[in-house]
Amino acid sequence: MLCRIVIVAALLVPASIGNSTRAADRTAKPVPSYDQSAIAHRGYFYVGGAYVGKPGEQRMHEQMYVEVLTPRRSRQRYPLVLVHGAAQTATNWMGTPDGRPGWADYFVAQGYTVYMVDQPARGRSPWLPDVDGKLATFAAEAIESRFTAPEAFNLWPQAKLHSQWPGTGHIGDPVFDAFYATQVPYLADGAETQRLNQQAVAALLDRIGPAIILTHSQSGPFGWLIADVRTQLVKAVVAVEPAGPPFENAVFDTKQARAWGVADIPITYDPPVSDPSELKAEQQTQPDGPDLVLCWQQQAPARRLPHLANIPAVVVTTEASYHAAYDHCTAKYLAQAGVKVTALRLGEHGIHGDGHMVMLENNNLQVASMIAGWLAQTIPPH
Repeated sequence: MLCRIVIVAALLVPASIGNSTRAADRTAKPVPSYDQSAIAHRGYFYVGGAYVGKPGEQRMHEQMYVEVLTPRRSRQRYPLVLVHGAAQTATNWMGTPDGRPGWADYFVAQGYTVYMVDQPARGRSPWLPDVDGKLATFAAEAIESRFTAPEAFNLWPQAKLHSQWPGTGHIGDPVFDAFYATQVPYLADGAETQRLNQQAVAALLDRIGPAIILTHSQSGPFGWLIADVRTQLVKAVVAVEPAGPPFENAVFDTKQARAWGVADIPITYDPPVSDPSELKAEQQTQPDGPDLVLCWQQQAPARRLPHLANIPAVVVTTEASYHAAYDHCTAKYLAQAGVKVTALRLGEHGIHGDGHMVMLENNNLQVASMIAGWLAQTIPPH
């Protein structure tokens, strides 16, 4: 039961200042510049956006910043669009907080043109305080327990397997501080965030043409939603630990979420659905394995997601993340709805110890190579 996605990035904010020294400045090495032997061109542009306000006071909002890296040797049929998760920006893909190359460098070296975005109303995509809604942030302690040092907190069974974060993962460690400096406020309204990103990335595809969408975490639903409205332009979806599972949160709470199964806003079903209450769900009575949550799926006969049916997708899950307990539910749901989705659990392929921020961890390029291999099998190069 499988699906495919594309991902986006993260951005920088100043760290708190203690005495006269920024915490983020204590990191041992700066983020390296891009390998100019692989990159032929680097640029940026904006897509989308609309004016609001009365004459004489008009301002633009909902526009999205896009950074593009073009390889010196283009060897891939379609570009990659990288979409970051909550509190992140395109910096997620540019390098690691301890100064190693990031996924953008790797995929450009593989011959991909890479587009990295800052989600609308975040980072370099302007937020209008009286128009765009309330913001949320992550406390440093939440970053420690969920992302950088989960093995010290044991909030889920797989957390003890975490070993790949560079440094201690705790506040005050130079690598942690460099990472926390990149965290930015993000829109608190999840449904509005999905609407804005579906609209903005669709506008990006209208401009650049067919592409592969790679998402991470909060942006996971964006991949399905973008494919729903730009079916001919999305050639694959790489969903790295996408927000889930269907219908209900897991691990940290059991609140209802994603009323449309894999999204909080409407997505096309067959037979059609006009209200999410028409999706009848049932929960497993037994989990699929040890330390896995009980999945929710549609009652039979299941409605299909027809616009996603011919788009290959992969759900990538690390060994030690909280997603290890429930990403399989997202893949099962997509497969039940007729999506050609692959559930790729890294631990089953010899890639061990990773947490949720896998694109920044010690073996980040090994994981990128695994994704590149799946893409090569799914979409042959030129």
